[in-house]
Amino acid sequence: MKRAKGPPIRKLFGTDGVRGVANVEPITSEIVLKLGRAAAYIFKTRPGRHRIVIGKDTRLSGYMIESALTAGICSMGVDVLLVGPLPTPAIAFLARSLRADAGVMISASHNPYEDNGIKFFSKEGLKLPDEFERQIEDLVISHRIDALRPTASEIGKAFRIDDAEGRYIEFVKQSLPKRFDLEGMPVVVDCAHGAAYKVAPHIYRELGARVTVIGDKPDGTNINRDCGAMHPRMLQDCVKGEGAALGVAHDGDADRAVFVAEDGQVVDGDQILGALAMDLKERDRLARKTLVTTIMSNMGLEQTMARQGIKLVRTAVGDRYILERMLQEDYNFGGEQSGHVIFLDHNTTGDGLISALQLMGVMRRTGKRLSELAAYTRLLPQVLVNVRVREQKNLEDIAPFQRALRARQSALSGVGRLLVRYSGTEPVVRIMVEGEEQAMVESIAHELADILRKEIGLGDMTHEITDVFKDDMGKA
Repeated sequence: MKRAKGPPIRKLFGTDGVRGVANVEPITSEIVLKLGRAAAYIFKTRPGRHRIVIGKDTRLSGYMIESALTAGICSMGVDVLLVGPLPTPAIAFLARSLRADAGVMISASHNPYEDNGIKFFSKEGLKLPDEFERQIEDLVISHRIDALRPTASEIGKAFRIDDAEGRYIEFVKQSLPKRFDLEGMPVVVDCAHGAAYKVAPHIYRELGARVTVIGDKPDGTNINRDCGAMHPRMLQDCVKGEGAALGVAHDGDADRAVFVAEDGQVVDGDQILGALAMDLKERDRLARKTLVTTIMSNMGLEQTMARQGIKLVRTAVGDRYILERMLQEDYNFGGEQSGHVIFLDHNTTGDGLISALQLMGVMRRTGKRLSELAAYTRLLPQVLVNVRVREQKNLEDIAPFQRALRARQSALSGVGRLLVRYSGTEPVVRIMVEGEEQAMVESIAHELADILRKEIGLGDMTHEITDVFKDDMGKA
């Protein structure tokens, strides 16, 4: 009897791995087990035993997914190295450090605890190209690996790596020069009850900072809840209350960081990129005097960089596209407004802890407050509005929206920008408007949002986010 055909290719992987509500397709034990089998098959590229590192954040569903992945990978004759809750960039590093064939991170990043996801890294610690993801997905859907089942001594084993945390802590600390310390610097860190809840405080304290920690008591259901990079209000209050030099807010998997200045104000991610790029250039460590960022970054950042003799290169939204451009053209620094920053001289992916150390290093070397460093990059007014939708209808087919869009693009011509796009990880349309006058950009953004809300929105469930620090544009 012929087996029924599965769904079309590319229904599992989104723009940042496989993600969804835990225990609902595609994040079910059954599918995750098959993903593990398919990935193990793809990564068996040499003779001998093979190993895959598995890490996770602190979500309750992580236990279920970790077990299913482990079973699938071992069933294909590949060993599993379990490292427990650690940041996503730690898995990229450990895949290299442990000489594994690949790394897998179980996390839904900034999403609520009900969600979860799976991201794969190559043995070089790089996110997989689209072609590799297509191969894994095709193996799952086509059932072509169902008959491949090693037996006896060929079945894989699982090992717990007890020193994984220590390895990563030392790796991150080494991103600062030897004998450089943060002695006495008052810092507040919000770990979002997520993957960095153990390692982040250790790293900052071992370098001498006076650390106040919040968001470090995960219970499986409180990750990202009213804390972390998505919700920095508690951090802002704590920074002011403690008189700290800065606050650091990580997201659930700690591949990014959002910063709060000494005055309690959240610092725009583009201003962080500007400060870091200018410091690298000043120390002659900015490759090709170029900053790589996305189409979402503020025009004010581009103007500031030009005045400083720094070229700004833009890519599509997503840290993977930034990294691809950096590798293709030999750049070493790039990042997103949302807090993903890639120091390619230190790690192969965005690393919120390394970003925080590098920023603290700039503050220590220059003696300047974070608010002063941020002020060097003057930004144009920018508004970001998210509209949650019931369906991802082609925006070009929504006539009222297209008429308003064309009219507003014409009005902004030469003095601003307007970008509209669907998120790759949520049922959301993102509307970004940038221009010289705050009132104008707000009016345009909300006008367009109102039209989409009427045409394809979720009615009373629709919500907007106009604070860019509450939105993970890098994961879209």
